[in-house]
Amino acid sequence: MSPRPAVVYYGDDFTGATDTLGTAARAGLRALLFLKTPDAARLEHACALDVLGIAGAARAMTPEQMQAELRPVATLFRSLGARVLHYKTCSTFDSAPHIGSIGAAVRVLRAAVEQPWTAIVGGQPNLGRYCLFGNLFAAAGSGGEVFRIDRHPTMSRHPVTPMDEADLRLHLSKQGLKDVCAVPFTAAARGSDALDTALRQALNTPPADAVLFDVADAAQLAAIGHVLWARARNATLLAVGPSSVVDALAMAMPAQREERGGAPTARTMAQARVTPAQGPVLVLAGSLSPVTARQVAASPSFDIVWLDADKLAQRDAAALASHADAISHSLQRGHNVLACTREPHVSHSAVPSASLSATPSPRGLDAQALARAGGDLLAKVLATTPLKRVGIAGGDTSSHAVQALDAWGLSYVADMGAGASLCRVHSDNATLDGMEIMLKGGQMGTVDVFERLVHGDIA
Repeated sequence: MSPRPAVVYYGDDFTGATDTLGTAARAGLRALLFLKTPDAARLEHACALDVLGIAGAARAMTPEQMQAELRPVATLFRSLGARVLHYKTCSTFDSAPHIGSIGAAVRVLRAAVEQPWTAIVGGQPNLGRYCLFGNLFAAAGSGGEVFRIDRHPTMSRHPVTPMDEADLRLHLSKQGLKDVCAVPFTAAARGSDALDTALRQALNTPPADAVLFDVADAAQLAAIGHVLWARARNATLLAVGPSSVVDALAMAMPAQREERGGAPTARTMAQARVTPAQGPVLVLAGSLSPVTARQVAASPSFDIVWLDADKLAQRDAAALASHADAISHSLQRGHNVLACTREPHVSHSAVPSASLSATPSPRGLDAQALARAGGDLLAKVLATTPLKRVGIAGGDTSSHAVQALDAWGLSYVADMGAGASLCRVHSDNATLDGMEIMLKGGQMGTVDVFERLVHGDIA
């Protein structure tokens, strides 16, 4: 594989990993996402890459599990000779000391780089994520009202990792990153020279363990990218944060973005349109977020199969088989199917479409068990009913669903908007190879995202 990639990133869930894949591809960078750390044989058959991604599920792991997950990533980074190792987090930074700890990830990965400090990029403006004086703000859905993260109507009440602290320095200190210095957005607003001066001060007075870069608007990413890339060219660097890390770096890597014979350019990738589906579409909506609920309510092109989340989370084999049969039956008749979890003990008739967005997340439900069951359900359906296009909603559901497939990688096809990308599946299994899949987090996507999977971008 030559030339070697400039950036290696690990996505702590699969939806975020595909968002970074799309960000790199739309910037004109050659990018490929592996579904696990690739071995030498798999790398040998990969095309030349600027950005090599690895999709994982670290945000759902304990610190001990994260160590085992991330050590091979550190080893691969060193062997490839890349300049930046990016630990891709959710844009809302939801994590905790006991699960998905960003601090635990840094402790494992920092040994793989030469710089003694870690760069943290605190915002992703295209998703409505902003960091001001160290405090994180996030929109509630695409184009929605912006809240301080500890007052966000969904993320402050996340069922696994609720965000109860807006100051990312304090949030990360609970995870073991004690000396995090913030560089304010006012420095980036004055350009890369002013930002570099502010960074030098942060690193030297007193020495910082990590530096958090505010992001108030998308224009500031250029200054951040130039400062980080200049540092990384001299000594390899660990960068933490959402897809804005790669977005920023891409602006500082002009040699990587030159047009190559036959290779897609930034312009052509940005203009790639979603084509109408060839055959029925299955969407597995494991997310229970209000954003996904609104998307479900706005999907008239689908037959809805309401999944019994209670029984699936309890690994009820009969319920799994029954749901798989119902989904397969509709798909085989040529119908699009939206398989949707609902609040346990509440019938579909009791939850009219207009009120879906107000339905609270069920209490006492094992979210991880439900996500694993979603993966089992998808694999069971595809075993009997091969499809050309699939969508999955929910970060943990996406991770487990893709891991249940016999696939090794994903490449970018088109932008689905607001943090969601349509990707091509790469598999040694001929029935799966070439299938298109969209992964989206619970907070991601436009209200019509499922309809676009069916009908494409109508001119």
